[in-house]
Amino acid sequence: MDITAKLELIKQVGEEILTEEELKTLLETKEHPIAYDGFEPSGSIHLAQGVMRAININKMIKAGIDFKMYVADWHGWANNKLGGNLEKIQTCGDYFIEVWKACGMDVDKVEFIRASDVVNNMEYWKKVMQVARNTTVKRITRCGQIMGRKDVDVQQASQILYPCMQCADIFELKADITELGMDQRKVNVLAREIGPKLGWWKPVVINHHMLLGLGKPASDKTGIDRAIDLKMSKSKPDSAIFMTDSEEEIKRKVNKAYCPEKIVDENPLMEYAKYIIFEKFDSMKIERPEKFGGNLEINSYEELVKVFEKGDLHPMDLKPAIANYINKLVEPVREHFEKNKKAKELLEKVESFKITR
Repeated sequence: MDITAKLELIKQVGEEILTEEELKTLLETKEHPIAYDGFEPSGSIHLAQGVMRAININKMIKAGIDFKMYVADWHGWANNKLGGNLEKIQTCGDYFIEVWKACGMDVDKVEFIRASDVVNNMEYWKKVMQVARNTTVKRITRCGQIMGRKDVDVQQASQILYPCMQCADIFELKADITELGMDQRKVNVLAREIGPKLGWWKPVVINHHMLLGLGKPASDKTGIDRAIDLKMSKSKPDSAIFMTDSEEEIKRKVNKAYCPEKIVDENPLMEYAKYIIFEKFDSMKIERPEKFGGNLEINSYEELVKVFEKGDLHPMDLKPAIANYINKLVEPVREHFEKNKKAKELLEKVESFKITR
């Protein structure tokens, strides 16, 4: 694959790239750049964390990127997830990996690294200290956004440590590229500023899109802050589709989802079609009675947009189709956790944990 093709594939992942020119230079000078994505294991895993993450990482791998997935268990501990129980957080990390195995991530080409192993290295803590010494408490507090926290929610000293660790992770993992959600932007920009000052490097930042939750958008914010408010979140379970939801549960959630007629912008079901369904299927069949126009075969997202905006496709006909295709993607995961004894026991443990924000 030539550089242009690699760039185009990576641009499908990145809603924002800092910077495209730097990425091009990196691809020209390094055959297999290293990228990383980190995840804070806590509770169940939803569609955006499961299927969409697998789609994005597979594209990066196809573009010749060596990918590292960082199981940020110590970060979840610092952020008081699952009541600050590190063992439970680590169990959730194992569960996440099982989900990705079952939903199509090319796990044989992904290196999974646990923060629990990295923290044994004194050189890592030196990096954390160097980051902390080269920024301010105010700047770090603003980075609370990466933990799903507002500035005022950053109360524990461990939560101040978290962004310093995440910034240091990039350099400890030797990541040329950070491939994280838009909500992680602030700490990645901090890494770009601090890296060269400390004799390291300026990582390329690829911020991927954050999938909308199923509810009606309710936020007076704009830009990235609005996207964070509206993203699919396990803290709002009825607005998220989880990777082990039953077919009935998926249908129920999609049926009550926000889906205004003829409106594409901030319409979660249109987003799922764009970022998930048409990434995994060549076409979408929409079944409906003859009196409403009969069945439709949609061959691209662009075609779906045209018929929906024109009013030739009603939300009540779109919803069953979206639920059907999402269920097809979730079904192999459900089956894995039903039939594999080890996976089933893991899921039962995770479901028994009380989720804390």
